[in-house]
Amino acid sequence: MKIAKRISRLGTETAFDVLAQVNELRAKGRDIVALSIGEPACATADYIKEAAKKALDKNFTHYCPSAGIPEFRKVIAEYVASTRGIPVEPDEVVVVPGGKPTIFFSILACIEEGDEVIYPLPGYPIYESMVNFVGGTPVPIRLREEKRFSFDVQELRSKITKRTRMIIINSPHNPTGGIIPKQDLHEVAELALKHDLWVLSDEIYSRIVYEGKAESVSQFPGMKERTIILDGHSKTYAMTGWRVGYGVMPKQLATHVSRLMTNSNSCTATFTQHAAMEAMVGPQDYAEAMVREFKGNRELIVNGLNRIDGFFCHMPAGAFYAYPNVTRACRRIGFKNSKELQQFLLYKGGVAVLGQQCFGTRTPEDDQEYIRLSYVSSEKDIKEALRRIEAALTDSKLVEEFLDEQRVKEVVGA
Repeated sequence: MKIAKRISRLGTETAFDVLAQVNELRAKGRDIVALSIGEPACATADYIKEAAKKALDKNFTHYCPSAGIPEFRKVIAEYVASTRGIPVEPDEVVVVPGGKPTIFFSILACIEEGDEVIYPLPGYPIYESMVNFVGGTPVPIRLREEKRFSFDVQELRSKITKRTRMIIINSPHNPTGGIIPKQDLHEVAELALKHDLWVLSDEIYSRIVYEGKAESVSQFPGMKERTIILDGHSKTYAMTGWRVGYGVMPKQLATHVSRLMTNSNSCTATFTQHAAMEAMVGPQDYAEAMVREFKGNRELIVNGLNRIDGFFCHMPAGAFYAYPNVTRACRRIGFKNSKELQQFLLYKGGVAVLGQQCFGTRTPEDDQEYIRLSYVSSEKDIKEALRRIEAALTDSKLVEEFLDEQRVKEVVGA
């Protein structure tokens, strides 16, 4: 049977591949500390779960408008207006099942074959995947460690051509935890206005901030009409499995995205929307306490990583990821790249992390190695993970055993 060629252009989210490896090892009895998956370890707040139960009891189990329940869209519009300082109407909101559909539908609706889309590298892998899928050309803009993982504005300016149609930004950022400064966002806005570009602004971590403020590019004059804001409930309210997200965009585009919802999902589950609405209008102390816990974990893991020989990690300003530079460690030990370090730590150290290859296709200038560690686990797990990482990297027999295994795989593969 023939499969459409476009399917070969789809990438994946490799965090789930690593999760599958973790589950396989655990099924075999291995004790693995998983710092690889990007979701809060705590449960969804009870008041949100109770709202879902009440919605089910009231039989909110049927179809609703493809763009979402009207009262929920009104709540979202009011929230985004107050937090971004822009006017937002409910008909500029589309509720979708999670964060990815806003990426998928926005690119599908706005990008033609051959159009160029500038996206952050490293970055969430679905950006690059979706641009490739629709036949666009992904153009990476490197996030610079020396700029605390923002980009060089001059470099961004040089990336724009006559074929450029969209810039994707993500702040606070996955995987680095960096936040784009307001002045850099202003530069993005000026470039978007000058070249008539869409800006897809992934703001899913907007409530998880420890230093400064997460600004939105939509605040600048003329930008509301060309900005697509991506946000949702997965990270802020520990609702990853509920699949509730939303896009805020110009009304004309919202109409098309709503039609894409009709053609793909019909609508987001009605009772989960009621629960998500309660999450936004109900008490926020649970979400705020979660961020305070993340802040403590952040300091614990960064300080611990910086004590490991060959590691250097900036203190992330937002999200819940540490992104240490591990170049010196890889070179000292003999690992080719961060992927080998990732595999070594998983299979020999019992710790699951993600190498930088999980966050976009590498470019020729990539001469540094990084790994991502999610610090949403318990303090006990983080301390144990740090202990295991340091112990594994200083165990010469364990390292040599792993490297021998890698050499054998290369020979067999050849």
